[in-house]
Amino acid sequence: MLTRIGVSAAAVATLAGLAVMIPLGLAQDRAEYCAAEPATFPAAGVQGWRGDQLENAAVIVRTAAGLGFGRDGQILGVMTAMGESSLHNIDYGDWETRGFRNPDGSRTTSIGLFQQQDWWGSVETRMDPAGAATLFYSRLGRLEGWQRMPPSHAIHRVQVNTDRDYYARYLEDATAVVDALSGECPAALS
Repeated sequence: MLTRIGVSAAAVATLAGLAVMIPLGLAQDRAEYCAAEPATFPAAGVQGWRGDQLENAAVIVRTAAGLGFGRDGQILGVMTAMGESSLHNIDYGDWETRGFRNPDGSRTTSIGLFQQQDWWGSVETRMDPAGAATLFYSRLGRLEGWQRMPPSHAIHRVQVNTDRDYYARYLEDATAVVDALSGECPAALS
């Protein structure tokens, strides 16, 4: 009889411990931050993305939302910038780093978060994170059926890169970042 009581007490204690630990773990995994307030972003980052990377992702999320794009569209924009610039707003591109040329043989002129070339818009617009995001979303919005395409294929159609599956590797990270940045903002910041 004592053995049963001892086992039962141990089982109850274990279950009680799990009942406390599981919700705590879930709460940590579901942390949300105000996209308009970088001071709320975790110092440790989200999925390894931190600092200016999260700030740039937040600009993409806010710009997409302002243009009427929901979570799926926001994820595509963040995936694109992860793949193109590692979410850093850089003033150089594929020509400078790898000597890549356009199909017509001219050197590439890619810059900014989305590595957009001259034909996308002015240098000022392409180097402005919100401006570059707006350029991306204006093209995505004109792509019929993008919501039904695999995310990387939709991005490929907008970005016109060489590998339509290139961006797929960023889906999990982009989803985590967008979800983390969708927390409620104080009324004064919204």
